[in-house]
Amino acid sequence: MTVSRPAEPPTEELTRLAELHGVAASYQPSPDLTVTATATALVRALAALGVDADGPLTVRAALTAREEHLRTALLPPTLVHWSGGAPPAALAALPPGTLLHVTTEQGETRAGTDELPPGVHRLTATAPDGRTADAHLVVAPPRLPTPAARSYGLLVQLYSLLSTRSWGMGDLGDLAELTAWAGRTLGAGFVQVNPLHAAVPGAPTDPSPYRPSSRRFPDPVHLRVEDVPEYAHAADRDRLRTLLERAALLREDVLRKGALIDRDAVWELKREALGLLREVPPGPGRRAAYRDWLADQGQALADHATWCALAEAHGSDPQRWPAGLRDPRSAETARARAELRDRVDFHSWVTWLTENQLTAAQRTARDSGMPLGIVHDLAVGVHPGGADAWAQREYFAAGMSVGAPPDAFNALGQDWGLPPWRPDRLAESGYAPYRDLLRSLFRYAGALRIDHVMGLFRLWWVPEGHPPTEGAYVRYDAEAMLAVLVLEASRAEAVVIGEDLGTVEPGVREALRERGVLGTSVLWFERDWEGDGRPLLPDRWRADCLATATTHDLPSTAARLTGEHVALRDRLGLLTRPVEQERSEAAADTDEWLALLTRLGLLRATASRADPHTDPQTDPQTDPHTDSQADSHTGPGLASEEARVQAVHRFLLATPARMVGIWLPDTVGDRRPQNLPGTWDQYPNWRLPIADAEGRPVTLEELAAAPRLHALIEAVRADAGP
Repeated sequence: MTVSRPAEPPTEELTRLAELHGVAASYQPSPDLTVTATATALVRALAALGVDADGPLTVRAALTAREEHLRTALLPPTLVHWSGGAPPAALAALPPGTLLHVTTEQGETRAGTDELPPGVHRLTATAPDGRTADAHLVVAPPRLPTPAARSYGLLVQLYSLLSTRSWGMGDLGDLAELTAWAGRTLGAGFVQVNPLHAAVPGAPTDPSPYRPSSRRFPDPVHLRVEDVPEYAHAADRDRLRTLLERAALLREDVLRKGALIDRDAVWELKREALGLLREVPPGPGRRAAYRDWLADQGQALADHATWCALAEAHGSDPQRWPAGLRDPRSAETARARAELRDRVDFHSWVTWLTENQLTAAQRTARDSGMPLGIVHDLAVGVHPGGADAWAQREYFAAGMSVGAPPDAFNALGQDWGLPPWRPDRLAESGYAPYRDLLRSLFRYAGALRIDHVMGLFRLWWVPEGHPPTEGAYVRYDAEAMLAVLVLEASRAEAVVIGEDLGTVEPGVREALRERGVLGTSVLWFERDWEGDGRPLLPDRWRADCLATATTHDLPSTAARLTGEHVALRDRLGLLTRPVEQERSEAAADTDEWLALLTRLGLLRATASRADPHTDPQTDPQTDPHTDSQADSHTGPGLASEEARVQAVHRFLLATPARMVGIWLPDTVGDRRPQNLPGTWDQYPNWRLPIADAEGRPVTLEELAAAPRLHALIEAVRADAGP
């Protein structure tokens, strides 16, 4: 059936125009339901793509122009050629006798497109009638290799991992220490962290790692100041000592007095300390290394550092800056960059220091025996007022925000407040900003997790001033986005993991798998949704994935097993149904999983409980959903919480998943989520340290000695297998 929202529907011509520009006039939230976009949604999305569709006459003119362009254009702006595969279809469609010349990324000139090296090359086509066209030609390996060996690792929000040396939040020194210990002592193959992108400063700073100022450059708040080489030579030792004492107070407030992690207070101390270190004259080798790095980063770094300096001088909202400074290429901005030269260089320098420590942390991880090392996280977008949106504004869709349409879990839809990239501008540039972003992250990543990987295919655009229900899907050239991703990841010999949870368009997971991009599978969501809805048996899980029990946006395993996640939402007034109903459904879901764990021999307890799957007609010898060992494996509800957490992770190891992730707070029984979606000031999202089952913050040193952690790891290692 087809359902239209109670708003003006699009005309046939507007629908056709939208589709020709990659704007979907409808979408299917479920196989039996089609929802039509409003005319306003299509007109606003087209406007953000530079197409005037405000009225029947302009729609008709724009449609005629688009159809004529598609009919006469020799080439699209970007083509993809998978090495060893057939040439791009657009080349086969060229008029007979068309001449092709390629200038490779390496600077060579070639006739034709045979046996080109991987890279992004420049292709020129000359037709017999004299027409010419230039295009970017992305040549990429056909797929990324599967991880060489199956591995398990730890998942952690870095800010939450405080050691006895932290300055109030976890830092890159803590990350290096964690990887060295986890690799050498625990046999872990990787450590996955939250996005470490540069944040937008504020009062207070938005603590979410998923709404950064820049995705290309890291945030120096993560620096371990004492590990900067200049620290040993700083002249003002008294001032440094005072800063260390203040940092210790911040740390102790979080660890011993129940204070929240205060990113702004941490950065205030580190910024002052780094100012002292910058007064130390660098040696000639270090000065040369910095200059080489500046030259390599080019305009992108200059823009980022300029934005940081301007934010210090005028506040972090560019809309409140003097008008001339809102344009990164204006004469006023050039003058301001010169006037603020010292602060621009400071922000460039601290970014360099941060990248150095990120690289060192990855080196430490690999030296510890980890086959992958650190898995970094790429957020789905950037803050609309941040450095990337300011410096690359021509690539962002003005007046639009990324979100999600209404679904079974959120009838109002979602607006994430992140401006989307324009697919047309990306294609025209050969995906230059996307390539640069990936290349920068792969410099220090053994693997990259891509948040909301479905965004490589399409994104829900919400017009400014309108609710998410009045948005529309806009398509991206998924083949080109994937080709660039595979190209850059293969150059770095890195693994890619796509976060493909929730509603996923048909064909997306298959396309990702074809190119070697792993998916994400979370235990509680893995059910036979096309059959009886029961928990999916381990041998039916996909192999090409990272399997976990939870994520940063979900309850911890202990919270789910005890029902604490329902109690928390009830305390905060977030439930939309009676709490008794929520508790009952959550308990039934958990019991169903625990019953399966028991029957598979992964959990032992002391008393029996009714089995929701019991079927007297089923053969207990062949169906693992039946209780064939009731005397020895009974009573999942009465097993200890710690035993249940271990059983959950044994189950993950029983699947064929190439990677298995252990949420680090789960190792000590932490019951608090790091982020509770749907809340802002009701819950301290992104500001909690890792804590034990009683809510007492736990340091890295205490984690390393925790009996509960070692018991869980021993259980996992015993079941890990080859």
